[in-house]
Formats: sequence, C-alpha cells, structure tokens
Amino acid sequence: MIDAEVKQGIIQEYRTHESDTGSTELQVAMLTERIRQVTDHLRTHRKDVHSRRGLVTMVSKRRRLLNYLSSEDVGRYQRLIGRLGLRR
Repeated sequence: MIDAEVKQGIIQEYRTHESDTGSTELQVAMLTERIRQVTDHLRTHRKDVHSRRGLVTMVSKRRRLLNYLSSEDVGRYQRLIGRLGLRR
C-alpha cells in the first residue's frame, strides 16, 4: 500500500485542478507507484504468486488508462509518460 504522505505528494504533483482526485493522469500516477512497490516486493519474494497476479492486473489497468488518454488527448498522454518515465 502507498503511504499517506507519498499518496498526497502524488496527488499534489499530478492533479489537474484543485479538487481533483480521480483524473486519468492521477490514476496512472498512483498505479505506477503501486507497480514500482510490488515490483520491489517481488524481487525479494519471487514465489509470491498472488502479488504477481495483482501486479499483472495493475499493469493491465494502467495500459487501458494510457490507451484511453492517448485516444482522447495525445498531448496530455505524451506529457504524462514523460513525467512518469514510462517507455512508449
């Protein structure tokens, strides 16, 4: 799980307006942080199949959100993957 401080930092950095809690950019940023945490966990716990399944689910959800964003607004998509450091 993401710590409350880290979560607030991500919200402050990626929100699109003052009361934003669920924009596509914010959801992708939160998923990216969770994916990084689970990936680190799986490096030490290689046989944790349940966490691996959760990781695959999160990666799939992030991919769908990024596909949606690229179809809606390519500029926002390019800025987001640049800020997150995702390849594409």
